[in-house]
Amino acid sequence: MNGAATEAGRTLAMGQDEAVRGGRQSVEAPFGNALARLGQSRPEIVGLTADLGKYTDILPFRDAFPERFFNVGMAEQNLVAVAAGLARTGKVPFATTYGVFATRRAYDFIAIALAHSNLNVKIVAGLPGLTTGYGGTHQAIEDLALMRMIPGLTIIDPCDATEIEAATEAIAERHGPVYMRLLRGSVPVVFEAGYRFEIGKARQLRDGSDVGIISTGFMTERALDAADALRKQGISAGVLHVPTIKPFDVEAAVAFAAGVSHIVTAENHVVVGGLASLVVETLFDAGIAKKVTRIGLPDRYIECGA
Repeated sequence: MNGAATEAGRTLAMGQDEAVRGGRQSVEAPFGNALARLGQSRPEIVGLTADLGKYTDILPFRDAFPERFFNVGMAEQNLVAVAAGLARTGKVPFATTYGVFATRRAYDFIAIALAHSNLNVKIVAGLPGLTTGYGGTHQAIEDLALMRMIPGLTIIDPCDATEIEAATEAIAERHGPVYMRLLRGSVPVVFEAGYRFEIGKARQLRDGSDVGIISTGFMTERALDAADALRKQGISAGVLHVPTIKPFDVEAAVAFAAGVSHIVTAENHVVVGGLASLVVETLFDAGIAKKVTRIGLPDRYIECGA
């Protein structure tokens, strides 16, 4: 089975193959449009940004509800503090910035101003992992690990446009602080309209017995393509999609791992502290001894182009 896992890892690590994926539909600004729709029936929802409205897809909400939109400028700590104040008045703030700025610059504010008081604020964080050509200063490659350490914080890493729209609605209904990674611009559609997103629940998208790929975020799109490619080589690969990093679906992960010979994790994040660490911790606690191959980013800043 080591050969199957090696081939699965190689297929995943190849990244986006346009020949396989070029025909996929996409949706423009799924987050901003979903939030604008929610705003029609939820007058308590407000939008905020730290001078990144255009680049976090919240402009559809701003255009629909200009009186409920606030740009605090390039001040991420202030962004979180203002959102916290609005939440204390009964508003449901959705605050957008890049993931690196939310986590590296405003970490203490998220931990204390939001999570410690269980305030109903949603941090929506753009440019997760390697989704920018700006380099290490803008790559949120360690945000999942950082956010996992904050008690009471819900963490979402959606796969596609369908899931972003569904997750936006779900986190609006969930009381308490949320950190959600954002895929912006023209976002691919991987899941059909009937796909059901539920906070805290993983979804098994493919059955397989040789190797099991546990993935999160846009790496699930790559995991599905890898499983299809492996099937043509006679390798049976299952795929478990984990859109919620916290609370983690321990039961689904354990059941999935028990049915395969080898586990591969796939995440748009460093391989320490995020999904891979979650899976290894979960299997250890359940007494499951399986080989785990981790696909993700190494312990260094990555050169990256447009």
